[in-house]
Amino acid sequence: MSDSLPGTLGSRPRSAAQASGPRLATLLGPTGWARRALLTTLSIVLGIGLWWILSKTGFDLPTPPQVVRRARELLADGTLEKDILASLRRVVLGFALGCLVAVPVGFLMGWYEIARALIEPWIQFFRAVPPLALIPMMVVLLGIGETPKVVVIFLSSFLACVIAAFQGVVSVDRTLINAARVLGASDLTLFLRVVIPASSPYILVGMRVGLGASWATLVAAELIAAQDGLGFRMKNAQTYYDLPTIFLGVICIGLLGMVMDRLLLIAERRLTVWQERR
Repeated sequence: MSDSLPGTLGSRPRSAAQASGPRLATLLGPTGWARRALLTTLSIVLGIGLWWILSKTGFDLPTPPQVVRRARELLADGTLEKDILASLRRVVLGFALGCLVAVPVGFLMGWYEIARALIEPWIQFFRAVPPLALIPMMVVLLGIGETPKVVVIFLSSFLACVIAAFQGVVSVDRTLINAARVLGASDLTLFLRVVIPASSPYILVGMRVGLGASWATLVAAELIAAQDGLGFRMKNAQTYYDLPTIFLGVICIGLLGMVMDRLLLIAERRLTVWQERR
């Protein structure tokens, strides 16, 4: 009789088993974190294995132990840490400034017809010009200090993020805007409570694209009379045909970019919990 009574002691084991069922299915299911972690680890191992095989079969590539040994040497004298911090500082500063400027500009373009007509032609013009092509002009106008490096990275992130912010605003459901107006929402309330939340997925995706563009521009930006940085170290290693250092720079840039992208992805998921996902 106790099994049929809810809340009795006899019914608890079955309830616990039923409750643990979905958790176990989530853990081991196709979308569970354990499966993803296993596949990610397998992918990394296979990639390193393929790299090792290619380096041993005639391709002019350094082996993974050679790169690890070079990393230890550069860490021992502080060079690698200095280069990572220098590159990270430039990317974070240029990317942050690019996003801070791009979001309000994108909102203005999407919300006001006049602003769109005035600003959009220039955005489209500079999108067609690679930021790297502006390096000679930046050197002439801004010198060879840190400023031109940050400005080049700023432009690459800004142009990616501003289009996403603009698209987010123009994609807001008009029904939501009309409903808010009917309920008496002011323009400021409408903007803060409807437009910004509805366009945030677009903005965060644009930020991820802008972050990738910032790292992609880093190496070229550090060619502007830099004395440190991963791009500078790779360019300097090219002169001496130092392949382990070049590979180490590529790996560091890839890992740093991946970590920052994961952080943006976590922020995106937390800020857009209301959005339906597959």
